[in-house]
Amino acid sequence: MKPTFLQTSRTESFKTWRFRQLMNWYPMYFGTGGKILFWSGDSREVHLRLRRNMWTYNYVGTIFGGSMFAAADPFYMLMLLQILGKQYVVWDKTGSIRFRKPGRQTLYARFDITDEQLDTIRRAVAENGQTEQTFSLDWVDSEGVIHAQIERLCYIADKQHYEQRKNDRQQSRFQR
Repeated sequence: MKPTFLQTSRTESFKTWRFRQLMNWYPMYFGTGGKILFWSGDSREVHLRLRRNMWTYNYVGTIFGGSMFAAADPFYMLMLLQILGKQYVVWDKTGSIRFRKPGRQTLYARFDITDEQLDTIRRAVAENGQTEQTFSLDWVDSEGVIHAQIERLCYIADKQHYEQRKNDRQQSRFQR
């Protein structure tokens, strides 16, 4: 049973349900030990679970920090790609993790992208052709106690702007 803080009014669509099923069996994600529990139909909310098991525990018997970081890795980028559509380019740029408490039990993460964040992104891209946005999430236990905090910095650009910058960089490289 999911903890109460993962309850939502959003629902999955068949498309996001199928994508969630495929991602859970994708070898690179499966190997992290994480499991996607929910992916909203509008791709604005995703829930994860990370159990302590033989694949995720470290030498001292707690959840390996690399499992926490890897299991949370692709989601903000994937969510933004789904929400913004093909006219945008989205890349993960940096990430950091801060450990608060050893994970000795199942941990959960909830990814949310708000209307305000999307408005800020769209406005900045319309004005500058590109922007960077920082997103945060917490790995918490079933009681809501924070065990790790992760920040992800995503680069978002208008596809035409991105392609033009890429072409400019290639031309300047050949002119040297």
